[in-house]
Amino acid sequence: MDPRRRRVAITGLGAVTPLGRDVLRFFERLLAGESGAVPITKFDASAFSTRFACEVEDFNPDVLFPKAESKRLDPFAQYALHAAGEALRDSGLDLGKEDRRRIGAIVGTGIGGIHELEDGHTVLTSRGPGRVSPFLVPKMMANAVSGQIAIKHGLKGTNFTTASACASSGHAVGLAMRAIQYGDADLLLTGGAEAATTPLGLSGFCSARALSTRNDDPKRASRPFDRDRDGFVMGEGGAILVLEEMGHARARGARIYAEALGFGSTDDAFHITAPAEDGDGAVRAMAEALEDAGVPATEIQYVNAHGTSTDLNDKMETRAIKAVFGAHAKKLAVSSTKSMIGHLLGAAAAVELLATVLSIHRGVVHPTINHEHPDPDCDLDYVPNEARELKVRNAISNSFGFGGHNVTLLVGAPR
Repeated sequence: MDPRRRRVAITGLGAVTPLGRDVLRFFERLLAGESGAVPITKFDASAFSTRFACEVEDFNPDVLFPKAESKRLDPFAQYALHAAGEALRDSGLDLGKEDRRRIGAIVGTGIGGIHELEDGHTVLTSRGPGRVSPFLVPKMMANAVSGQIAIKHGLKGTNFTTASACASSGHAVGLAMRAIQYGDADLLLTGGAEAATTPLGLSGFCSARALSTRNDDPKRASRPFDRDRDGFVMGEGGAILVLEEMGHARARGARIYAEALGFGSTDDAFHITAPAEDGDGAVRAMAEALEDAGVPATEIQYVNAHGTSTDLNDKMETRAIKAVFGAHAKKLAVSSTKSMIGHLLGAAAAVELLATVLSIHRGVVHPTINHEHPDPDCDLDYVPNEARELKVRNAISNSFGFGGHNVTLLVGAPR
């Protein structure tokens, strides 16, 4: 690590997930090995080949937001705003005492406001162009997710949205870390949000044959690294983390969950949806994060895997981890958050990083559930089915997206 770079503390956490709309409930249920997969309730999915998903639980925007505000927000932005509010409260920041020109928001989403897009198209075809809502564009646009956070909290620093499919919020966090390290900001709200469990979103993934079709047993459908995996499970939600310059955090006596240390970002340049089988892009992303952090591979205790429960990804990621870590790979605890909350697409990296940060803070790693039949091509320690107490000093979180995008984030216990 360049000693001239400023250090970055993680001081606040917020989450909206299929296992609850607050961080404590989310993590406790992760540790308990609960699955958030349920038959889809938001629309009639009876004609679809996959009829279940991990829907956000206990989220009523009419209760959580003023009515006028709720009507102007697509669900993905609602999730991000709610998580941002929790993260700020958790951080203990008094924004009234801060220079908000030095505080920004960098937030990722893979798809953006697809609810508003579908609703607007229905209005257009059934009632004509004059009846389309004037809020369609500001609700639908991907950058609403970061812009709305800035408006809500008066944040006038750097502000933008990243879109790189399932790596979107990983890029957001990595760029937020960079902005603080190089002095462009002192505080960043960063993470991601996604709400793509819609008829159009579901039908697209069904047609791509990417989803599990275990309709008779949804809670056992997401089974990363298991021999009988048959596809991923759609999820939704979001997470926001407060990143803060270390000296600023310590000066105000903040609780520091972890330190953001490394960021690796590569591309496979291979296929728009399939990962490169040799895992070269994933290998380079992990290696870049280790080099960026100045942490030897042997000093990593935990890997929060991308772990999608798809045949190609799980084999590739296992191969890549072994290539990077060598003999040390067998000593790593590796688990997939997606086994319980499904695949949150552009929000996945943020939610999974949050779980990784809490593993460091709490000294425990969550399991990979539904790991019942070992796959000979996936032969690492996936923390099967039960949480494990583990002192985690350093951990990485992987995210690999359509388009060949690869991101690895490295976080460590506060030094």
